[in-house]
Amino acid sequence: MNRPLLWMLGSIVVLGLLITTMAGVNFSSQTTSADGQPPIVLYCAASNRAVMEAIRERYQDEYNREIQIQYGPSQTLLSSVDVSGAGDLFLPADDSYLKLAKQKGLIREILPIADMQVVVAVRRQDADNIQSLDDLLSDSVKLVQASPETAAVGKLVQQTLQQSGQWDDVSGATVAYRATVTEVASDIVVGAADAGFVYDAVLHTYPDLVAVELPELKPAVSRVAVGVIDQSKQPTAALHFARYVSAKDRGLIQYDQQGFRTAGHDVWADVPELSVFAGSMLRPAIEDTIAAFESREGVTVNRVYNGCGILVAQMQAGQHPDAYFACDQEFMNQVHDLFPQPVQVSQNELVILVQKGNPHNIGSLKDLAREGLRVGIGHEKQCAMGWITQNTFREGGVQEEIMPNVTVQTPTGDMLVNQLQTGSLDAAVAYLSNAAGAGEFLDAVQITGIECSTAVQPWAVNKESSHPETASRLFQKICSAESQEIFAAEGFRWRLESDEIR
Repeated sequence: MNRPLLWMLGSIVVLGLLITTMAGVNFSSQTTSADGQPPIVLYCAASNRAVMEAIRERYQDEYNREIQIQYGPSQTLLSSVDVSGAGDLFLPADDSYLKLAKQKGLIREILPIADMQVVVAVRRQDADNIQSLDDLLSDSVKLVQASPETAAVGKLVQQTLQQSGQWDDVSGATVAYRATVTEVASDIVVGAADAGFVYDAVLHTYPDLVAVELPELKPAVSRVAVGVIDQSKQPTAALHFARYVSAKDRGLIQYDQQGFRTAGHDVWADVPELSVFAGSMLRPAIEDTIAAFESREGVTVNRVYNGCGILVAQMQAGQHPDAYFACDQEFMNQVHDLFPQPVQVSQNELVILVQKGNPHNIGSLKDLAREGLRVGIGHEKQCAMGWITQNTFREGGVQEEIMPNVTVQTPTGDMLVNQLQTGSLDAAVAYLSNAAGAGEFLDAVQITGIECSTAVQPWAVNKESSHPETASRLFQKICSAESQEIFAAEGFRWRLESDEIR
């Protein structure tokens, strides 16, 4: 059979699968579970069928919530998500399809699950005869593979062998292309083919086949993940099932048993609880975002806002939150053993806050040393703001002159703002963000020429957190465009590059 005819037949198969998948979605939208709730609709790659059926059965028994699954090639399923605008979850064989779906605005959250390695599948009795890529090129070997146009494994094989310059030879030796990886395995089982490219995990359900690992295919690894469809009408329910699938003591047990390569991930909880420590100055920038995250995910986020010196002392005394958002890198460094991989998210500048109109005509740090002025600053040991203030005073050469005028040292900038508004202070050294929302009462005087007066806010997840992936999704929410606008409105400057967000 010539190659143009093969591709034409493949296109017909893809069209049929697309029509079938979309018809299934329309039917699903009209049904309900036994408890009256609509079923959760999942588009799932055929390579994950065996494991997903086991997970679905256990989840439905445990939560009495129906899961309807449409199986097919990854590209076909992606087209269904795009065209139909229906469904709740998308689980392709490779996360490249999720990245593409996210670029199109079709996917919101992405939860990682496992890895699959591309191997050559052969019948057990033929294993000794096919041990290299050259063996596949022999005229005596009938080679089949999944179509690069529809299936993740086909696309990955093509990309990998194109990079090594071997794709043309392999493509020329291929006698047929199939729509899915399971069709490739079935062809080999029944003798319609001698060898084919499949995922190692797929062979778990084909005991008569064995895997031949080739060095040329070592880079061909698919990362399996599940994405929440943007148009889902029940995102909280969808996320509940997605967390179940990706939990190491629930869905990943099945993935391990089916030969997938899993690592890490969250411990299962019906309603996960995250604990987050954050510097007080960050509260206006992140509180609404965290509340929205709780509502959508169906989780609880227990947050503790305080001066970072106080938070560090609590952590050193044994309180270990899932995540920590510090006011400055110094106070992250002090708990580096708990948070070894922080990322710098934003920055905030120290300013001199004065009453509206600046009645004392304060223009620089030196002016704070005038006789009779009442000055407020942060407490050096209780908050990052106080620690940075003292460094700024020292670098500016004004510490000894200003400190006699300091009448109050507080653990948070909000306290200083309140005292300025009541008239008990003439000036305060605080963050620019502390002045946000108080523009009708206060003016901010910039501190110039002192580099250490800028604080950098790092975020990190505890290396021993039971819910690292949930914490990661919270961080992604904090890094969203909407959240960045809140940061800017609150006086912060964004630092984090998009490729650092995880």
